[in-house]
Amino acid sequence: MRPVGSKYLLEEPLGRGATGTVWRARQREAAGAEAAVAGHPGETVAIKVLKEELANDPDVVMRFLRERSVLLRLTHPNIVRTRDLVVEGDLLALVMDLIDGPDLDRYLRRNGPFSPIAAALLTAQIADALAASHADDVVHRDLKPANVLLAGSEDDPAGLRPMLTDFGIARLADSPGLTRTHEFVGTPAYVAPESAEGRPQTSAVDVYGAGILLYELVTGRPPFGGGTALELLQRHLTEEPQRPGNVPLPLWTVIERCLRKNPAERPGAENLARALRTVAEGIGVHATPAQAEAAMGVAALLGPDPSPTPVPGQAPAGASDPTQVLPTTGRPGDGAPAYDPNAATSVMPHTGGPGQGGSGEGATQVMPPVPPGPPSGQGDGPRPEEPHPWQTQLRAARDRNEQTQIQPLDPELDPLRRRPQRRAAPQPAQPPQQPQPQPQSRPQPRQRARQQQPQQPYAPAPQHRPEPRPRRHEPPRPPAPQPAPRQPRQRSANPMRIPGLGCLKGCLFMVLIAVLICVLVWNFTPLPEWWDQGRQFWDDTKNWVGDAWTWVTELGNTAEELPTDVPTEIPTDVPVNNG
Repeated sequence: MRPVGSKYLLEEPLGRGATGTVWRARQREAAGAEAAVAGHPGETVAIKVLKEELANDPDVVMRFLRERSVLLRLTHPNIVRTRDLVVEGDLLALVMDLIDGPDLDRYLRRNGPFSPIAAALLTAQIADALAASHADDVVHRDLKPANVLLAGSEDDPAGLRPMLTDFGIARLADSPGLTRTHEFVGTPAYVAPESAEGRPQTSAVDVYGAGILLYELVTGRPPFGGGTALELLQRHLTEEPQRPGNVPLPLWTVIERCLRKNPAERPGAENLARALRTVAEGIGVHATPAQAEAAMGVAALLGPDPSPTPVPGQAPAGASDPTQVLPTTGRPGDGAPAYDPNAATSVMPHTGGPGQGGSGEGATQVMPPVPPGPPSGQGDGPRPEEPHPWQTQLRAARDRNEQTQIQPLDPELDPLRRRPQRRAAPQPAQPPQQPQPQPQSRPQPRQRARQQQPQQPYAPAPQHRPEPRPRRHEPPRPPAPQPAPRQPRQRSANPMRIPGLGCLKGCLFMVLIAVLICVLVWNFTPLPEWWDQGRQFWDDTKNWVGDAWTWVTELGNTAEELPTDVPTEIPTDVPVNNG
């Protein structure tokens, strides 16, 4: 059991919904003057504990406290009475009368649809509850069979009394904190078109929900069902319900008028209750002709509500201020017209420069072209006709490269004067080898000519220099050998370079580890005892085998000493008995 406040004690959960959990509770002491019903100790009540996201929303808590009196004074025979409201830390709870009967949704699933007369009378009582709540400026906004409890015995359908519940939850659901999370408050299968579109809502949304509930009571299913929530909302906006075959025409007239897409064409809750009772009297088998005629003319009773109750926190349709035209910004004496709120939007006058008939502020002008030359304050900088510093650097880098020069060719390198060399037999392909550098003692002709020429001062070369054409019989010059980069000498771990020293170190290290393991095993395990026992067993076995071998040897010697010849002569001195 869990206490709620100081006056109530939760016993067991009765059901869970989208906004909280309903508990069977017991009252521990009488409530104070702040409660609508004081009660007495030991009385059983129903307490709906709201979900944590509602209890943690400060907007919901403030609305909970601000509209406490509205919820507590909402009393009607077909409305579950709210007895008390509890605010304790992060817990919000509504204390209500306990209704032992099932809800209308469970009853439909268990017993099937109602007859047209029973459905009309049941919905008429729900319409009475809606009319009473709308008179107190309370809109339910979530009317569905699950929010209608049935008081009475299920064995007597005529004695069932519908009790509309969750009025307080619908009132608190108007909090801005909750509407930011959900696009609308309600169930997709029972939501009104204006709620689905986000338009201002009035008490007509409850009449729309009553029409869907009446349709479901007769047929066992809502008119728009199946698919996702988005598909359901789209069907509410675009589709028209179709009349089932078992629905009488007067009753269908009521359903069709409640399900109008335009809220202004729906009847008020009070007119709806009167029309449903008229239909119930005129479609029965015992109806008089006058009652049947009144039922056929039920459309005259379904007048719209002249002053529908708006949903709190939403501006009614047409309450937004119209867009106003700002006054012109002309000065007095300029001939500007006076401010007219109904005038069309005017264009701001052109603000030309002085002498142009406008204000003192001049219009945007084009700057004159900048004359060639150094900018002000930078007389020492580079002039436009001189090359930029980065161009000079690129030119110097290009001039530092070696250029092809025409020089007399050494006769020894002339291919026309050299002796023909025999071509060797083809050999298998080998990896290319680097060309051997020529001896340094004999410089190349190109180098000799370069040494003979005097060094000339640096002169910048033109930007577009034609590439010199190579000579026709000049042999290809081998690339100059590149010296191999010198690797830093690393100190070897084996400076004496003794062969096998590394392997020897590894072997010695492994031997040392093996000896250490043997010592540890010999000293910290029962191996010595096992060794003594094994040695004793070996000695005993050896002695036993030696004794057996000795016994076998002695037995063999004894067998060899026995006589093998048997005497055949009978001694003569032995008397013979002839008798």
